[in-house]
Amino acid sequence: MTATVDHRDDIAVLTLGDDENRFSPDWLDTVNAALTEIESTASGLVTVGHGKFYSNGLDLEWLMANGDRADWYVDQVQELFHRILTFPLPTVAAVNGHTFGAGAMFAVAHDFRIMREDRGYYCFPEVDINIPFTPGMAALIQAKLSPQTAMTAMTTGRRYSGADALAAGLVDGTAAESEIVSAAVDRLTPITGKDRTTLGAIKTTMFAGVSAALHQGRS
Repeated sequence: MTATVDHRDDIAVLTLGDDENRFSPDWLDTVNAALTEIESTASGLVTVGHGKFYSNGLDLEWLMANGDRADWYVDQVQELFHRILTFPLPTVAAVNGHTFGAGAMFAVAHDFRIMREDRGYYCFPEVDINIPFTPGMAALIQAKLSPQTAMTAMTTGRRYSGADALAAGLVDGTAAESEIVSAAVDRLTPITGKDRTTLGAIKTTMFAGVSAALHQGRS
């Protein structure tokens, strides 16, 4: 299953897929197309996976087979982070299962995160798979987490359960699997209806440094 969009009243629920939801170029195109529609038609955004995974992040198999396009690919991924970070609607990541690496960064870029309480890990494994963070990725994580949580998460590769992620401030709440989307919608409902232009401008100003880092090196 590819990414799909449903609605809870005027809140869009973007399901990222039903597998590991890795960031293949086709997946990126599909998600960006969905975001373009949601941006003009909905009052809030919830993203969620299906089953065991929220997202396992970079499509390393594609990247290994297309090494000559690595810079282009990383630019596309970081542009998605920037888009969610400054999205002109309130956003919640409903982290239904494992979220690793760039998938965890994608969730961090949302305004809020609700994680499944009983299964799944939130993890930045880069230190263990020998992939250093780009300046933009590091800036994104550090902008959203406390300094000590960022230090632990980024330099140890710790796997956080729902309860651990909540205690560390990686997520803003936890819920049962069957209730995670409803919990995310409930988080958004009281704060929808903001002027899109104003909200987008506020986020753009708040995260100007992160945006600059995410765009660093782009032609």
